[in-house]
Amino acid sequence: MLVALPAQFGVPGGPELVIIMLVLLLLAAPVALGAVAVFLLLRRRSTLEERIAELESEVDRLRERVENGR
Repeated sequence: MLVALPAQFGVPGGPELVIIMLVLLLLAAPVALGAVAVFLLLRRRSTLEERIAELESEVDRLRERVENGR
């Protein structure tokens, strides 16, 4: 009696599963890229807001120095 190994005949549906995975990857990639882009834009915006606040405080400090005659 011969025992057949599964590797000899291949996995039924293997190529189809690969195609399904590729299609899912192509459908999910734009969503993932969009989420990353939104995250980076929000992160950049918060960094800009922090920088603006620092600059405004620096301007206020310099105005006080000018008003005091230093």
